[in-house]
Amino acid sequence: MFGSGNTRVLFVRLGLLAAFVGILWGLQTLNWVTGYRLNATFGLIPRRVSGLDGIAGMPVLHGSFTHLLSNTPPLLVMGALLAATATRALFAVNGIIIGMGGALVWLFGSTAIHIGASGLVFGWFGFLVARGFVDRSPVTLGVALLVGLLYGTMVWGVLPGQPGVSWEAHLFGALAGATAAFLVRTHVHAPRIRNVEDG
Repeated sequence: MFGSGNTRVLFVRLGLLAAFVGILWGLQTLNWVTGYRLNATFGLIPRRVSGLDGIAGMPVLHGSFTHLLSNTPPLLVMGALLAATATRALFAVNGIIIGMGGALVWLFGSTAIHIGASGLVFGWFGFLVARGFVDRSPVTLGVALLVGLLYGTMVWGVLPGQPGVSWEAHLFGALAGATAAFLVRTHVHAPRIRNVEDG
């Protein structure tokens, strides 16, 4: 079974994930109260210097409560899978997803204000699936299969032509996540069997 140290780390990570989602809802409430002014100020605007801060701002801003509500379940599910199966380097993985994915949207995205955590969701999706093929361990392959079964239809979100949807954030987020799987080894958790003589 997992050692007590790993269990504590897992609970801390799940707590941070819950706090992150709570912050998203808090920001959405503030955004709504202020008439969504945060989106224009901190959203990602391609090829504008003033929109560069949107690389960091895009994942935490949404256009409506419905928008955030649709992103919340996959954030919790895939975030929990990451927390449970990766022992380290999660900051590096998320840094690549947010930094690379956001930079590509800034360079090549359509002229609009791009917002929403779906780029991060697609990044986690791309990472979890690609990691299964990179590591080829029973744990990572199992997680890749589970994510594929649960969210495989998400791949249609990378196609253009969906009004009001930043398909670029989806596409570049997924590409960034897959890239992170090749660049960053997360040392997957594996259950440790304890013998009686181990104490």
